[in-house]
Amino acid sequence: MKAQTKETQAAMIPASALQALKDGNERFVNNQMANRNLNSQVSDTASGQYPFATVLHCIDSRVSAELLFDQGIGDVFSIRIAGNFVNEDILGSMEFACKLAGTKLVVVLGHTACGAVKGACDHARLGNLTALIHKIEPAVAAVKQPADDEQRTSKNIDFVNAVSKKNVEMAIEDIRHRSSVLKEMEDNGEIAVVGAMYDIADGKVHWM
Repeated sequence: MKAQTKETQAAMIPASALQALKDGNERFVNNQMANRNLNSQVSDTASGQYPFATVLHCIDSRVSAELLFDQGIGDVFSIRIAGNFVNEDILGSMEFACKLAGTKLVVVLGHTACGAVKGACDHARLGNLTALIHKIEPAVAAVKQPADDEQRTSKNIDFVNAVSKKNVEMAIEDIRHRSSVLKEMEDNGEIAVVGAMYDIADGKVHWM
């Protein structure tokens, strides 16, 4: 499989970019990854890059967008931060990726059993991690059930995963609210902004 080119990127629309990621995850789950010569892709992309999607996801070592979507060098912009939330720098990166570099899709990818979300559920406090946890805690508050405080901790994996999903939804809201550039592109049909959850137990991506 060849690296993306200016022509192949230009031919894609948001729907086809999304389908490419869905197809890639299906290959990954079935252990039928596309045949790629990564050394050739290094050479092919040396003079330029033409990714078709931008993926914001967690730093979790089990969650690599390039692997779980079966993509090669030059296919996706990969933005990683614990808890996959957005801030000014991440929004700027997304604006570069879409407006200047031509990607057609923004994916906010959460995952099950997220350690950062567990920390937010437990209101963990530790050095610089404290400020990061603060950014995820609004998603904890937004999930109303269960109401019993004893069930609203990292020990309740269903609650953790519900918060992870809500955190994805809130990140998408933030993108649309805080980036007029991306909002305009989405309104014009130039890009799509979508959310998904990756299941670390079976490798499947569930689209929201």
